[in-house]
Amino acid sequence: MAMTRTWVVYESMFGNTREVASAVAEGLGGAGPVELHEVSAAGPLPPDLDLLVVGAPTHAFGLSRPSSRDDASSKSGHPVESALMGVREWLESIEPGRTGTAFATFDTRVSHPRVPGSAAKKAAKRLRKLGLTQAVPPESFWVHGLEGPLDEGELERAGAWGRALTEAGAPERGVRRHQRP
Repeated sequence: MAMTRTWVVYESMFGNTREVASAVAEGLGGAGPVELHEVSAAGPLPPDLDLLVVGAPTHAFGLSRPSSRDDASSKSGHPVESALMGVREWLESIEPGRTGTAFATFDTRVSHPRVPGSAAKKAAKRLRKLGLTQAVPPESFWVHGLEGPLDEGELERAGAWGRALTEAGAPERGVRRHQRP
């Protein structure tokens, strides 16, 4: 089997999306190297990337904006993890016309009350427009309330989703973590 190089890039407000991203990366297993990147530390995509997994919290029916990140910080009373940059801004930095890279997207969403919208679906739409190939439909992982915690069983489900990506021809191996300094 050929080695597969994977990046898992995530944006997180209160740590829930980071936890899901980590579980997905661990679940990806052993077909090649997996790197876990907080979005502000991700940088440009390497030319030899086989699979890109992108995760973000759903804000205002889609991907966060600086104003929605500020709002999340003010509502919680403490800074959010990905305050410097979100997935929306990072995706805008990717050069269009990229081929040969598959992608999968996920989001975290409040389980009650359930509201419409999905950061994963918005990210998938942007990645398709950039020329990447969608490997699986977008996935949502559920959080209790604004700050969490994750609903029971969601981390296990995230690991299983990562394993399913591996079985679909995605990567595995050691996970290298990259966070902003």
